[in-house]
Amino acid sequence: MNRQLIITSDDFGLSSGVNRAVEQAWRDGILTNASLMPGGNAFDEAVEIARRNPGLQVGVHLTLVHGRAVLPPKQIPGLVDEAGNFSNNPVTSGMRYFFDKGVRMQLQQEIEAQIVKVRESGMAISHLDGHLNIHQHPTVFAILTDLMSKYGIASFRLSQERLSHNVRFDRNRLVGKTAERIIFGALSDHCRPQLDRLGIRYAAEVKGVLNSGSMTEAYVLSILDGLGEGLTEMYFHPGCLPDAEITRRMPDYRHEAELAALLSPTVRQKLKELRITVQNYRGDVKC
Repeated sequence: MNRQLIITSDDFGLSSGVNRAVEQAWRDGILTNASLMPGGNAFDEAVEIARRNPGLQVGVHLTLVHGRAVLPPKQIPGLVDEAGNFSNNPVTSGMRYFFDKGVRMQLQQEIEAQIVKVRESGMAISHLDGHLNIHQHPTVFAILTDLMSKYGIASFRLSQERLSHNVRFDRNRLVGKTAERIIFGALSDHCRPQLDRLGIRYAAEVKGVLNSGSMTEAYVLSILDGLGEGLTEMYFHPGCLPDAEITRRMPDYRHEAELAALLSPTVRQKLKELRITVQNYRGDVKC
């Protein structure tokens, strides 16, 4: 069986605690990629970390909810409050982005500004995904199809994950997971033909959608046997505590446990035993 696994950290640039965890997971663990938040409080620090670790591939973690914009509030008043912050509610934000034609031009400006900010920092953008998977929202994705071609972004996260495989090992939040599987499955089905038309690469399955914030060593070990043929992406939210920004934004996430999973010799050994190749989007092999 020929299986490849990309291992990504989301929220790179959110805070120093996340940034330290990303660097440690890259240097001492199995991390291959990091998704950079353009409006993150520790964006500049994250860029410096990426520069001193040139093998770490960096992508754009598009943020249009539960975060901060990069454009001034006066330029995008339909998207943010006076402090430049997006709404923390992904459902109401998603509805507004879909139905309010007045915000679409502002969305396009902000999305492009986020891509440009990462690009102008000197990062070679390896991939694109989104905070709370907002990148697959139909209005957002329609904008991205043009911008990914314009800026040469060759890989995209399709947030599709098998519910049956997940709940075999973790039956928490069964109703919520079922809803997420239906929603993200439908969105992935919408995006896939257009990605194929554009020649943009995506993993056949993504692990981390249904267990976001709880990608522990035990859970990761339990799902490795069932990885499918071809390319899979597994994403994490590692962090070093104490960190006020992490605690404020994601109090229920198990950041340190997720970092431990990325550093685990047991996980690395199992990957070796199963002959799963850990690599980045470019195909560079980590282990």
